[in-house]
Amino acid sequence: MGCFSCFSSNEKKVFKRIHSNKRETSAAAVANHRESLQQCAQYSLSRPKSQQELRSHSHSQRPQLPSESTRKVAAEATHQKASNKGDGQNNIAAQTFTFRELATATKNFRAECLIGEGGFGRVYKGLLNKTGQIVAVKQLDRNGLQGNREFLVEVLMLSLLHHPNLVNLIGYCADGDQRLLVYEYMPLGSLEDHLLDIEPDKIPLDWFTRMKISLHAARGLEYLHHKANPPVIYRDLKSSNILLDKEYNAKLSDFGLAKVGPTGDNTHVSSRVMGTYGYCAPEYQLTGKLTIKSDVYSFGVVLLELITGKRAVDITRNGHQQNLVTWAEPIFKDTRRYLELADPLLEANFPKKSFNQAVAIASMCLQDDPAVRPLISDVVTALSTLSIAPEAEGLASPFASPTRAPSTMSMSTEDSIISTNECKREVAEAIEWGSNSRTQNARSLASCGSSV
Repeated sequence: MGCFSCFSSNEKKVFKRIHSNKRETSAAAVANHRESLQQCAQYSLSRPKSQQELRSHSHSQRPQLPSESTRKVAAEATHQKASNKGDGQNNIAAQTFTFRELATATKNFRAECLIGEGGFGRVYKGLLNKTGQIVAVKQLDRNGLQGNREFLVEVLMLSLLHHPNLVNLIGYCADGDQRLLVYEYMPLGSLEDHLLDIEPDKIPLDWFTRMKISLHAARGLEYLHHKANPPVIYRDLKSSNILLDKEYNAKLSDFGLAKVGPTGDNTHVSSRVMGTYGYCAPEYQLTGKLTIKSDVYSFGVVLLELITGKRAVDITRNGHQQNLVTWAEPIFKDTRRYLELADPLLEANFPKKSFNQAVAIASMCLQDDPAVRPLISDVVTALSTLSIAPEAEGLASPFASPTRAPSTMSMSTEDSIISTNECKREVAEAIEWGSNSRTQNARSLASCGSSV
């Protein structure tokens, strides 16, 4: 018996059937692939067999997800396949790989191919022999934090949800006790690598790149919250889960903790508290009640990290400064102190108005009362203008030069002390998007995917 004991012998037969059919390209192969994942979900959760009566619904471009359990995810996926039979949307496109194929791709998981490591296991850079594609292979630790349920959730979620700001799942492996996930390769690694505790000889991210990354992360959440049906709560937003391509386009990764959000008259879903300390919303930590506003709080923490260059939690700092949000809260209340939050590595090389608006947005996302926090769609609207670098002398370009550090904006003492009235006007402009009409938000949602 392997370490993944909750996988039964029946499930192993399911995966063998997947592997035997993995080279088929017909519509029947796609259907068998989906049915195999469904059976895998059923066995892994030890659910008794029962007949699910399928509900009829109209064609929709919104990805259809289930209400709660992974078994319902699979049942709804089958129904969605039947509904979209004509247009071919929402088919599970993830490939199945043998362990031998992935071992070959990563040179037998050599240390030279290792690009990341965490509680879930290790991530390796690999080359698929058949296609020549460079990929990232996550090998789950058999004794690690990410178990069978998280493996299944990630495969099912990323197979059904597709957006430019979500990492693309290429395939998976479930040979015997091995559990591996294959993603598109993101050459610049995570946001954490470029923002927090960077090496002295490394050029820091400039202001506009930081705002671009925050916008892309917000767009990924917007898709999960407002286009997935029912909504999906990401539940693990943090700087290490935001990956960057060579042009600093950001994508959310690691969906093992993702959870289907409330539907109908329900205002929340109850869940065992999971996530990363420092990023979890306070009401979720206290009550286990999870909503899409829990993700908005986590986003506020990440935005504050981008503004300050500081970690959400850092025990090397003194006293109340160890928790980033606790340290920033008094500053949020006094607009004249906003510049105290600026990352020293930015060297004041940013527009004051843009900076103040970003701080105001972070402050709103970090409200203790979830009802007061904005929707992530409103955050996207607000950030969409902050990530555009104006062609003005003395401001850094969107991407810092690798040979020359960005020039410092000269700021007089008078300029650095912003008047209360000016700050109030700038904060009011940031707040204004919160009262935008639903029509404007709908247009923003429709265009966000194509504008990345």
